[in-house]
Amino acid sequence: MSVGTHRPKRPRVSAGLLMYRLSRVELEVFIAHPGGPWFSHRDYDVWTIPKGEIEPGEETFAAAVREFEEEVGIRPCGPFIELGSILQKGGKTVHAWAFEGNWNEVGPPRSNLFSLEWPPGSGNWRDFPEVDRAGFFSLNGAKERLKLTQQPLLDRLVEAIGTLAGQNSR
Repeated sequence: MSVGTHRPKRPRVSAGLLMYRLSRVELEVFIAHPGGPWFSHRDYDVWTIPKGEIEPGEETFAAAVREFEEEVGIRPCGPFIELGSILQKGGKTVHAWAFEGNWNEVGPPRSNLFSLEWPPGSGNWRDFPEVDRAGFFSLNGAKERLKLTQQPLLDRLVEAIGTLAGQNSR
């Protein structure tokens, strides 16, 4: 490689799942709060659908299922609704599917850990959960917390469920 040239960055692509449930009153969605020190005191515009990067050679949907289980400790089961993809502010593409499920646990989810030098430059390495909180929220509650760029996934879910309900009533 000659001086002054560089390899183009590989596009960042993630896949995730949006679990939902229909309560007696309304539709609720399951979202996750990122672990680690950066977001510990923030509650708005930081929550996310459980998702993660696709491994080389891995199928997109398989990555979504794997990441959901790794981040929240729940084995998802279908049927699944394809929600398409969104582009986040940092340039990452996120592919998403939804499924109906439930989670009634108390306390933090069972999440994988990651290691981080904290505080930066201190030489102290600590383990943090990928997800430190997760739970079901009403659509309005989720829209208050969810990253702005992921909010179209909620609208797509509502549209898909409405379409499915219309098909089931025929």
